[in-house]
Amino acid sequence: MDGTETGWGRPAEPAPRWRALLDRARHGRATGDEQAESEREAPPPSQQQQFGQPLPRRPYNPLDSRAPQHAPSYEQPAYEQQPRQPMPPRPPINPLDPRHQGRAAAAPPPPAPAPAPAPPVEQPHSYFSPSPAPARPAPVPPAPARDYPQIRASAAAPVRPPAPAPAPAPTSPAGARIEWRQTQPDNEFERAVAVLRRKLGKPRVLAFANPKGGVHKTTATVLAAATIGSVRGRGVLAWDDNELRGTLGLRAGSARHARTIKHLLADLMQIEALHGDGLLSELDSYLRHASDGSYDVLAGEENPRFAQRLDQGTVRRVMDLLRRTHDVICVDTGNNVESVNWQTVMRQADQLVITTVPREDAAFTADWMLDVLDESGMGDLVSNAVTLISCPSPGPLPMLNDFAKHFATRTRGVAIVPYDPSLEVGSSIEYQDLQPETKQAWLRAASMMIEPFAE
Repeated sequence: MDGTETGWGRPAEPAPRWRALLDRARHGRATGDEQAESEREAPPPSQQQQFGQPLPRRPYNPLDSRAPQHAPSYEQPAYEQQPRQPMPPRPPINPLDPRHQGRAAAAPPPPAPAPAPAPPVEQPHSYFSPSPAPARPAPVPPAPARDYPQIRASAAAPVRPPAPAPAPAPTSPAGARIEWRQTQPDNEFERAVAVLRRKLGKPRVLAFANPKGGVHKTTATVLAAATIGSVRGRGVLAWDDNELRGTLGLRAGSARHARTIKHLLADLMQIEALHGDGLLSELDSYLRHASDGSYDVLAGEENPRFAQRLDQGTVRRVMDLLRRTHDVICVDTGNNVESVNWQTVMRQADQLVITTVPREDAAFTADWMLDVLDESGMGDLVSNAVTLISCPSPGPLPMLNDFAKHFATRTRGVAIVPYDPSLEVGSSIEYQDLQPETKQAWLRAASMMIEPFAE
C-alpha cells in the first residue's frame, strides 16, 4: 500500500488531473481528444464506486443485449437549461467603409421602423370634473393621388351656366289678354273651303258648256252644286237648261214630285209677285232636293217640243227669279250653240266652265266653242273661264297633260278631277259616295270657279 492513495495496492492517478478532466467533461468544455483520453485513463467501475464518484454513462445501443428495455433518459446539460440571451443588434453597414462596399451596394436599405404609438396618458378623475373624453382614433393617412384624364378634361372644359327656368304662367285673369288673329289655312284643302265660305257680293251664275255630248256636263253641274252646297249649307241650285231631253233631273235630287221647268213657267207670273218666305215656300214646290239637302234641282222638260217656249225673255225671267232665292246657280247648257236658251245663259253667266275629257274630239269641240264665244263679243268670259277635265277611266291617260297645257293658254285655270267608280254606272249621283280623293279634287275645282267673286 505504499506509494498509493487508496491503499489497495494499485497505482492511482494524481487527483488534481483526474478531477480537472472530470470537471471539463461535466461542463462540456472537453475536446474530443481529451474526452477519449479521459475514458482511457478512467478507473474501472469498481474503483469509481469505491472512491464515491459517478460512473461514466455508456452510449445507448439498442442492439446490445445487456441494454435496458427502455432507453435511458439523460439529463439536459446545464448549458441547455439556461435561457437564451437575445443576439446583440447588428451594426448598420457603413457605405464609406471599404470592407462593406460590395455588401452596401447589393443589400437594400433596411426599412425605417414605424414610430411606436404614444401610450395614453391617464387623466386624474374626480367627482367634480367631467368624465374623460374618449381617446381619438389615430388619423388615417391620405390615399395616394391618382390620375384621371376624363376628370381633368371635364374640369378643364368651360362651365356653362344653367338655363333659366321658364317664367310661370300668369294665373291672374287681370293680366291676361286675348288677341284675335286671322289664321292662315294650313294646306290647300282648308284654303279651298275658306274660299267657298266667303261672301260673293251678289248671286253668281256658273255655266257648264261644251257642244260635244258625253263630256260629263251633267255630272260636272251636279257635283259642283253638291260640293259648293256641302260647304255653304244652302242657297245652291242646279238647273237643267237643255233644249232637248236632259237627264239632270233623273240623276240628281229626290223624286218627291214630277214637276219640271214646264210647270214653273205655267205659274211664273203668280210666283214672281211673291216675296220673302212666301216666295221661298211657293218656289220650293217646283224644285227637287238632294238627299242631304245641300242643293236644289230645277229639272228640264222631257218633251223635246218644249224647247220652243224657252225664248230669250223667258230664260231671263227664270234666271232673275232664281237669283232672288239662291246665291249660286249652276246651269247645265245644251249641245246647240245656235239655240236661244244656250246663248241667253252664256250672256247671263258670271263664270264659264268648259267640261271635257282627254279625247281629241271632245277637246276639239271645246276649243271651237271658245272661238265662237270670242267672235260673239264674249272675250272676257272666255279669258276668265275654267277648264274642267274629267278622267273617264282609271289608269294613266296619254293625252291628259297635253290637253291641260293647251287649255291653260286659253283659260284662267285648269282643274283635273279623277275617275270615280261610283259615277261609272250613270245612275243617281250621291256626293257622299265619292272617294276622298275625288271630293278633294272637286273642292279645289269649285274653289277655282268661285275665287274671282269671293270677298
